[in-house]
Amino acid sequence: MNKNKILILEGGYNEEHEVSLNSSSEIQKILKKNKIKYKVLLVNQKNFEKKILRYKNYICFNALHGPFGEDGQIQKILKKNKIKFTHSNYVSSRNCFDKMKAKKIVSANKILTPKFLAIKKEDLNPKNLYSFKKVFKKFVVKPTSSGSSYGIKIIRNNNELRFFLSEIDKFKNNLSKHSHIMIEEFISGIELTVSTIEIKNKITPLAVTEIISNNSFFDYEAKYSKGFSKHIIPARISKINYNKCLKLASKLHTILKCKSISRSDFILNPYSNNIYYLETNTQPGLTSLSLFPEQVKYMNFSFEQIVFSILNKTN
Repeated sequence: MNKNKILILEGGYNEEHEVSLNSSSEIQKILKKNKIKYKVLLVNQKNFEKKILRYKNYICFNALHGPFGEDGQIQKILKKNKIKFTHSNYVSSRNCFDKMKAKKIVSANKILTPKFLAIKKEDLNPKNLYSFKKVFKKFVVKPTSSGSSYGIKIIRNNNELRFFLSEIDKFKNNLSKHSHIMIEEFISGIELTVSTIEIKNKITPLAVTEIISNNSFFDYEAKYSKGFSKHIIPARISKINYNKCLKLASKLHTILKCKSISRSDFILNPYSNNIYYLETNTQPGLTSLSLFPEQVKYMNFSFEQIVFSILNKTN
């Protein structure tokens, strides 16, 4: 790694712009502390391919989140122009960002995940929603491709369904950049997450965090607003289930072909004792409120170690 040639990609004009700036800020602190020279590029999808050509000899530290950041698009451009970059490659990034693709791969590998189907956004109407209610009883509505629990609605009863129908136009407008919606069976239980990191070519699961949200679930606001959620490490689950989660996260990192780091989310149903896979994030947040740095600290790794480990695993 040429430490004098680092370019941090930050921003991105999407719903996770501010989170990306905060992740970038934490990375910059480490590089400054180690007296490593770097440059920062505020990413705009419209001119990115033109601008990036100025940085042919740089390693891009991808601090982006959301569309045109962790969905494979930017990775494809960097690969095409033979520019090195961190985190997962184009295929893995695309597959993990598209929840439908990820769940199909996971299901094919016999990992339990809630039942699901996809529809076009324009087919999100009262008739279809009432039929989903009959099939699933309780269900989740979310864009097929998005990060940080953005644009998620949970329908548990008829009152929630009626309220959702009263706001359905607003919901669709908020997802103007999304063409497809996923309908997923709602599993009640304990929300869990596990980060993984590749150290010395070995996939290491860090810890299992239990998430208790002040909101109805661990949504965007709960993730990135101080005081909106509580993270409990280690999760208050049996040792058997704790170890199952660690193994599952490592397996998911492998089958989804992630690189460097990832974070997988699960639901543990306390009645059936089943662990359900929800999604995998190829570029977990590195902000002061993020789950990944918390697990790093819990395992007595330094954040500095992690930053350099990411930089040493480039595409």
